[in-house]
Amino acid sequence: MSRVPRPPLDGLIDDLYYLEGSPPYARLTLPPAPSALLIVNLGAPFRIRAGADVETAEYADGCVVTMPTRAWEFSYPLRTRSVGVHFKPWGPAPFLPMPAVELCDRPVTIEQVWGRPATAELRDRLAAADGPHAMLTLLEEELMRRLCETAGLGLVRHTSSVIAATSGAVAIGDLSVAAGVSSTHLTQRFKELIGVTPKRLARTYRFAATVFAIDPAGPIDWGDLAGGAGYFDQAHFGHEFRAFTGLTPTRYVEVRRRFLLEHPGHVFEGWPLPAD
Repeated sequence: MSRVPRPPLDGLIDDLYYLEGSPPYARLTLPPAPSALLIVNLGAPFRIRAGADVETAEYADGCVVTMPTRAWEFSYPLRTRSVGVHFKPWGPAPFLPMPAVELCDRPVTIEQVWGRPATAELRDRLAAADGPHAMLTLLEEELMRRLCETAGLGLVRHTSSVIAATSGAVAIGDLSVAAGVSSTHLTQRFKELIGVTPKRLARTYRFAATVFAIDPAGPIDWGDLAGGAGYFDQAHFGHEFRAFTGLTPTRYVEVRRRFLLEHPGHVFEGWPLPAD
């Protein structure tokens, strides 16, 4: 269950959601996407591996994930129950006590962000709420209460929206000129509020748009797909694909197709994929 929050949160958040049940997959691989995530966990702990070169960590109270730069792995318990937030890339900034760049590819617990007493109280209130709708309302009220003025947010939000509208096909230098700031200033604000540079955000939007255009159930012309997305050639696209997912394009589609065969009644969002 999900819904868009009321203004002004809708300028920071894509949706608030409630999730409960037994997932048809134990582990998900999530390629870097132009989004961020907050989960308030109300069930058994889940586990996150924030990259192939790091250890898996367990999260009991929940987590905050700013926009990642590499694929990460999410492991569900046998049954899961949580409420959460799908943020726009700049969305977490007004709720964080630290620059977003400090959390880049480093998921943290809710307690590390909001403190132990506040986190425990929020989880207790959510667990006692009268159903999912009431839980989403409580979470929305908590976010409204914590919303802070954030220097540079307007600049970063506007520039990021231009990048999103073009699916990353925009000259970053032109953005700083249009905004009337130096490229150094723009980059600094992006790293503070999103955790990555404007160029990295543009790369992520372009790659995400390309992958969402893939229909795993049908034939795929990789050359046409790469050219239509603005990649220099198919080799460039293949390099980006491995950098973002750890897989070749053909292997990614194989995994997606296998999932469709094994779970024909399950609607998969198209971006995450079951981990091998």
